[in-house]
Amino acid sequence: MERKEIEAKVKEFLIEDLEIDEEKIKPEARLKEDIGIDSLDFVDIVVIVERKFGFKIKTEEMANVKTFNQFCDYIERKTA
Repeated sequence: MERKEIEAKVKEFLIEDLEIDEEKIKPEARLKEDIGIDSLDFVDIVVIVERKFGFKIKTEEMANVKTFNQFCDYIERKTA
C-alpha cells in the first residue's frame, strides 16, 4: 500500500469515526496532545486499523509512536 494511501485512510477514519477536526491532523501533530486521542479512542483505532489494514495493533509496538507521521510509519511497516 502506498504511503499517501495510508495517510489518507488514517486521516479519513480520524475525521469520520473519531470526529477529529481535520485542521488538527498534521504530520508532526502529537496523537494525544495535539490531536486529542485518548485511551478510549485508541480502543476504537485498534478495531478500525484491523478492519481497514488487516492487522492487529500491539500495544507494546505503539509505545514510541507519538505523532501522526509515526503512526503512519507504523502502519506502513506492518502492511509492507
